[in-house]
Amino acid sequence: MKLLIVLAMLAARAASVQDLSGKTFTFPVHNDQARVRLITTKQQLKAVTLCHRSFTDIRRDHSLFSMSTSGFPNSFLIFWDETHKEMAAYIMGKRSDFRGLDYKPNMWHSICTTWDSATGLVQLWFNGRPTIRLYAPTSSAITGTPMIILGQEQDSHGGGFDSDQAFVGMMSDVHMWDYVLSSCEIKSYVDELSFTPGNVLNWKALKFHITDKVLVEPKSVVCQ
Repeated sequence: MKLLIVLAMLAARAASVQDLSGKTFTFPVHNDQARVRLITTKQQLKAVTLCHRSFTDIRRDHSLFSMSTSGFPNSFLIFWDETHKEMAAYIMGKRSDFRGLDYKPNMWHSICTTWDSATGLVQLWFNGRPTIRLYAPTSSAITGTPMIILGQEQDSHGGGFDSDQAFVGMMSDVHMWDYVLSSCEIKSYVDELSFTPGNVLNWKALKFHITDKVLVEPKSVVCQ
């Protein structure tokens, strides 16, 4: 009984709300288990802006953000396609490909993705520079209980992980909004200026659960 109580306390602590300002999730191992689940109470998204920063030296396919619902394993997925050298954004299973990005290894990249069900338009902002807008042929909202995973790509709701698509490196400053940010708001995020935190996911008040070998560490700064 005491062991069960301790385990329950540890689980509750792991999923508590934390301010991760100035910190990163470090994914140091390549497997199909290491991941972070991000927890939100939102059940419907008619529009999305997702911003995050990542640092990796991977030269293969890998997931940067994976959100599934019971109806769609790829409700909202940001995925680097190494073969075609393009960033893919999946909205309820519909893929949009963004090319010509200078996705260099061993440096921080700020990536923001916007989508609006009213227009169906998807756009990527890579290190503050906008791509073209593409049309995702879906006009409905993302509905249902979301399973949001960093570090792995979901081929089923909360599972179906493949080590060949796993992320190895660091991630930080993950924010998600249920509306499309203006270009000025995205620039403020990229330049690390004052901006309104995400109302779906907020890095400064984040509820999360870690599985396997993922560390929370101070964000390293290179001395000049």
